[in-house]
Amino acid sequence: MTAGGKAAPGDSWPEDLLGPLRNLPAHRKLWVALSGGLDSSLLLHVVAERHPDVTALHINHQLQPNHLQTEQACRALCVHLGVPLEVRRVSVVPGRGGLELAARDARYQAFHELLQTDDLLLMAHHADDQAETVVFRLLRGTGVNGLGGMPVSRPLGAGALWRPWLGVARERLFQVATERGVSWVEDPSNQSDVHDRNYLRLEVMSGLKQRWPGLLQRIARSARACAESEQLNRRLAELQWQSCSDDRGRIELPRFASLGALERVNLVRWWIAHRGFPVPGLARWEQVLGELIEAAPDKLPELQGEGFAIRRYRQHLYLVPDFQVPETPCLLEPDTPLCWGSSGWVLMLTPGPEWAGQACPEIRVSTRQGGERLRLADGQPSRVLKTWLQEQGVPPWERAALPLAWGPGEGADDLVAVGDLWCSERYSEGAHAAGWRLVVKRDCD
Repeated sequence: MTAGGKAAPGDSWPEDLLGPLRNLPAHRKLWVALSGGLDSSLLLHVVAERHPDVTALHINHQLQPNHLQTEQACRALCVHLGVPLEVRRVSVVPGRGGLELAARDARYQAFHELLQTDDLLLMAHHADDQAETVVFRLLRGTGVNGLGGMPVSRPLGAGALWRPWLGVARERLFQVATERGVSWVEDPSNQSDVHDRNYLRLEVMSGLKQRWPGLLQRIARSARACAESEQLNRRLAELQWQSCSDDRGRIELPRFASLGALERVNLVRWWIAHRGFPVPGLARWEQVLGELIEAAPDKLPELQGEGFAIRRYRQHLYLVPDFQVPETPCLLEPDTPLCWGSSGWVLMLTPGPEWAGQACPEIRVSTRQGGERLRLADGQPSRVLKTWLQEQGVPPWERAALPLAWGPGEGADDLVAVGDLWCSERYSEGAHAAGWRLVVKRDCD
């Protein structure tokens, strides 16, 4: 536990710390992320003075030997300030990005799950954190989006995140905390240069600040310039999306090809991020997109990402989320939605408007196995399903995931629905023939 001198009266906090907290966004509930360290402990002191309804939130990663002592110190601080405390213990499983990234992901997942609509979470990131973030991302080879640093605010779960002290140096926070008797817990890992961020702070940033005393302000200016550039990039992409996309959320290839190479990259990166997927860190974006455009018509080029792929088919680009479909057929139960794997299809069998107590037909759902035939109307000859799907312009990957519904027809089991592309008149509209109506749709429709 580290502490300063005698605590000062509550309204004596300096204006450079109070000012950014005077006009917080409207919110339902106010939270402060409390790690137990210097920055967040001081933030809770200052916020609690002006907002007695604040609630503290401590995420215990259970990584450090003193994690229980840190949690107890947070509880003691909140009792002292009369502030409610929510504690969440999380499990951190290191992945390819290392322990630091895994801990961050676990922490933000807890935030995401906890925040409700219009909740506001305050975090004590400061100017040194911002500078370290920008330099760290520079060393990783990030673009202008990453070099824009941490935003003051952004959506988080159903609520929002707010960083009021991004313009305040850690040295200033330390000065105020020690003068005003704020107690905090030192994280023992902060003094180890094993982790990249610690090495950057301990071995690199300290020397840079000695050489260039105005380093934090200079980096902040560069970060703002990069953030502004990224805003312009997003705005350009939004405008070009309006001219290059269709009502099915696809990019029309001829219009896309007419853009400049950098504009194509900007638009696709925006498209990926807008759909909620991580943007791949490709070194040759222009080359990859050029291959999507220029590949022979009989080819199916694609760009693979984490959880999705961008694919080309018949002069269109599709952003296709990864999905799975059941390997075995399923039976529909009356009035019970059937989610067709993770492909986004939902099927429902309900009584039709002219239902007269007819027994529920046995409707079996499966994927294509090959050789299926389709009879579009009674009296018409059957057609090969594969050929009919090609005529409808259904891409190959969607054909493989389409739910096919089989049910009683004129004779043996017949194909009675193909996704939302076609449904037998016996089970559609008024369902006058079977008495039961079959509804097939995408869950995002």
